[in-house]
Amino acid sequence: QVQLVESGGGLVQAGESLRLSCAASGRAFSSTVMAWFRQAPGKEREFVACISRDGDRTLYGDSVKGRFTISRDNAKNTGYLQMNTLKPEDTAIYYCATRVSSILTITPPLYDTWGKGTLVTVSS
Repeated sequence: QVQLVESGGGLVQAGESLRLSCAASGRAFSSTVMAWFRQAPGKEREFVACISRDGDRTLYGDSVKGRFTISRDNAKNTGYLQMNTLKPEDTAIYYCATRVSSILTITPPLYDTWGKGTLVTVSS
């Protein structure tokens, strides 16, 4: 079983950037599809991005496309989410998740391991 720990969240102003990290331990990280989701207060969990096992395929949610970049370093058992041009509506708890599969998916229940999340707050 993979354990996941997110870091890198914080308070920034609109237009600024942040990079989130997801450190994985346990079962081989490289055998999993990795994703980022987010959840704002009072809203449902929203798909942000996912990346294939070897990093050659990615998917993005429409609200972050062109601003966020997902990546991974399997040698370091770490995934990343580079977030640029942040907006107040990006404010949420960001979660890292993995699933043992070669298939990319945006559906939260199909991910079997989740971190506890890191809070990102974007002020206007």
